[in-house]
Amino acid sequence: MTSPTAFGNAEPEPWPALGGVERQALRELLIHGPKSRAEIARQLGMSRASLTRVTRTLVDHGFVAEGASELRGATGRPSELLHVRPEARSFLGVKLTAEALFAVVTDLTANVLTAHDEPLRSKAVDDVVAQIGEVHDRLKAAHPDITAAGIALPGDVTENEGRQVVAQSVFLGWQQVELAGLVSDRLGIPVATENDVRSLTAAEHWFGVGAGFDSMALLTVGAGVGLGLVVDGKVVTGAHGKSARIDHQLVDSNGPKCGQGHRGCVSSYLPNGSIVASLRTPGLDYDAVVALARGRDHAAMAAFGDAGRALGVLVATVANTMDPEKIVITGDGIAVTEIARNEIASAIEAHRHPYGAPITFDIQPFEFGEWARAGAVLAIRSCLRF
Repeated sequence: MTSPTAFGNAEPEPWPALGGVERQALRELLIHGPKSRAEIARQLGMSRASLTRVTRTLVDHGFVAEGASELRGATGRPSELLHVRPEARSFLGVKLTAEALFAVVTDLTANVLTAHDEPLRSKAVDDVVAQIGEVHDRLKAAHPDITAAGIALPGDVTENEGRQVVAQSVFLGWQQVELAGLVSDRLGIPVATENDVRSLTAAEHWFGVGAGFDSMALLTVGAGVGLGLVVDGKVVTGAHGKSARIDHQLVDSNGPKCGQGHRGCVSSYLPNGSIVASLRTPGLDYDAVVALARGRDHAAMAAFGDAGRALGVLVATVANTMDPEKIVITGDGIAVTEIARNEIASAIEAHRHPYGAPITFDIQPFEFGEWARAGAVLAIRSCLRF
């Protein structure tokens, strides 16, 4: 993941300058829930005396509270548990698409407190910054303690001399835009930006079904096809902010062409638009094709069958390449996993390594606000310097 130390121009005054051990201890409690001091000390490899000083700092800043005692082992005395105070801070999360702005405010544990969405008035950078500022001001009226913001967007985000830069976003028509700094100047709080799929992967890794896993993969299916990877507990970015691009993986060399002219790649079958286009029927949208397929329409079922085979190839490729503990599939095109379940399973079986470990994947229902929540998680992770 792009280094979260590269905030915008504002310094996080509402967020204290925690040391590395304090941040690690808070991260443990955020991801794994209440723990005793002894458990945290073992996890971080430090003495209980040192941890007592660390937890005192977290308690003093309001991040952590001491809870009821609980027996945490087969023998011994009950231990007093430490837990995160969700209300300690609030965070703004934003998701940008080519047409809309989605926003949420979450607490410290990424629970959504308020959600809002509206059409994007313009793709011009200054207009987008202004619109984010207006949304922030509106939401801040109900949540005056917003500490930091995170913006998830389609595109490549890199770091240049300690500043986050949207190197390219085809959907927004941007190149070399220092969005984090511009929005930070407008809001007066720290702002971080990141690719939307990597942001969603990080959110799932900390606060979703991937919590506790050192390796996982997240596949998103919808307007496009995205892949996020976690290796050794860290979200993979790549040398140029372009990791895990497999949307043009070959499926069938005799297949149709995608928008880039590649024949038979994943993008020619799996995105929502490709499924609709394959029916060659004016006036149809994705929801209509889903309804047709569920009604057993032959052409619609065939389109989803092709999409399912493409998804199966992707799942097998990811499993063969990185052998993750978990593969998560989500996105607004998740209907393919229901309609083409058999085609997905057949393609996985055909393409998985014969001696590979069994492939388990987790299909997660999806609401578009999850992208904005991922932006808030980006802000949380950035405050903790992860």
